[in-house]
Amino acid sequence: MPSDTTVPLPRRPVPLLLVLLAVSYAVAALGGLAAADAGEVYASLRLPGWAPPGWVFGPVWTVLYGTLAVAAWLVLLRGTAAARRPALVWWAAQLLLNLLWTPLFFGAGAYGWALVDIVLLLAAVVGTVAAFARAHRPAAWLLVPYLLWVAFATALNGAVLVLGG
Repeated sequence: MPSDTTVPLPRRPVPLLLVLLAVSYAVAALGGLAAADAGEVYASLRLPGWAPPGWVFGPVWTVLYGTLAVAAWLVLLRGTAAARRPALVWWAAQLLLNLLWTPLFFGAGAYGWALVDIVLLLAAVVGTVAAFARAHRPAAWLLVPYLLWVAFATALNGAVLVLGG
């Protein structure tokens, strides 16, 4: 019988990981569909001097979406029963906000609304990290690069807005 602080491992943990990876990368794909010309849009923006080249975003986001899935998987596998559900609610909320940002910024060119969304996303990522830390601390640590990248992207979005796109 499991204790209050542990959850039994699923019988098939690898398919669970594959589902979480599919969910994470589906968010990336849907965002990409909404802004198929994101590279051209980014190249045309007035950017601050500290903005990275456009080619950086694909590899970074590919890794980050993977870590989002692995972190959620660890929470499901190893998280405490009481903390697991709130952690996954935060995880889903930040994924939804993440999904909304790309069409707002690149698809609609609504840099102000995109900034509102990414500030909410940043808050949701902070909530996710905190909730994951209560559920399974190593899973929370996996989200720190994502938190830092979203903070950077928030600053970049703000700079684009200030510079007039």
